[in-house]
Amino acid sequence: MMKYTRHAASALLATALAACSSAPVHFHTLVPPATAPSATVAPFAIDVQAVGVPPQVDQPSMVLRSGSSSVNVLDGERWASPLGDEIRTALAADLSSRLGTHDIHGLPRGKDAKVVRVQVDVRRFDSELGGNATLEAAWSVRTDAQSANCASRVVEPAGGSYDTLVEAHQRAIGQLSDQVAAAARSVANGQPAACR
Repeated sequence: MMKYTRHAASALLATALAACSSAPVHFHTLVPPATAPSATVAPFAIDVQAVGVPPQVDQPSMVLRSGSSSVNVLDGERWASPLGDEIRTALAADLSSRLGTHDIHGLPRGKDAKVVRVQVDVRRFDSELGGNATLEAAWSVRTDAQSANCASRVVEPAGGSYDTLVEAHQRAIGQLSDQVAAAARSVANGQPAACR
């Protein structure tokens, strides 16, 4: 009887400990791996402003679309920083690399420094595992003399894992960065920018 009770107690303790242990949490970033900067150096700096994101995805956990009206909030799959910060940092890195310049957001600047301000407001940030990563954004680039207001929609195939989904969002932000960089070059040269 004592032997049975000891085994039962051990089994109960093991079950309780298993119930208390939680699934591991994985953290993801939208910031791409570092790449070599453009060989052409831009004669201006950029100031990438804070990025607005839709409230339904503005949380630490990844949010997946499921069907036409459902979403799943994944407590075990999280962003490394707030989603708006992730997108802003990714944009700043992409633009700095593409333009051969640097982001001076929050830093002091000289009175005569030439700066292109970049403002992005994400209107849609959909994640579908095994489907697509969709990014829709309204954005602007401006100097003191010239500005452009544009909108973009980018859809990238997401693959079947969380890693490939995040990589799809990185590619989508990269495509948005290509469009923003082209417009930034135009307004920095005092020319109107054509939205693509």
